[in-house]
Amino acid sequence: MGMAVGGNGGGGGGRRRRGGRNKAVISEINVTPLVDVMLVLLIIFMVAAPMMTVGVPIDLPETQAKALNSETQPITISVKNDGEVFLQETPIPAAEIAAKLEAISTTGYNERIFVRGDATAPYGVIADVMARIQGAGFKNIGLVTQQKKDQ
Repeated sequence: MGMAVGGNGGGGGGRRRRGGRNKAVISEINVTPLVDVMLVLLIIFMVAAPMMTVGVPIDLPETQAKALNSETQPITISVKNDGEVFLQETPIPAAEIAAKLEAISTTGYNERIFVRGDATAPYGVIADVMARIQGAGFKNIGLVTQQKKDQ
């Protein structure tokens, strides 16, 4: 009875895989799927962002006034054609306009406030809203319109 000891005789203890390939565990993070998801989200937000403007649909009157330059996002008050008043996108009673504006203004009475009135809204409601804003002490009030298209 013979027995092979040591050497390269193919014994059981020190077996190697063919070609000398060791399959070690790779501990790297694959970021390719993350980048793919981020690019898809970027495209979705780029398409959706223009649709997220002021949410109250109003048919603005057309004038020949030039566009306003606004550095910061102004507070917007909208008056629909049925006389309903909105602060940003939240409906509020006209009597609460001054108190709500004072609560949310960040620069005090110098806050920029835009009033958007529907072209068919009652003039008295728009005038009342502007009077309440001015009566509360706010100075920078703008009436928003659309520019007339040259014919």
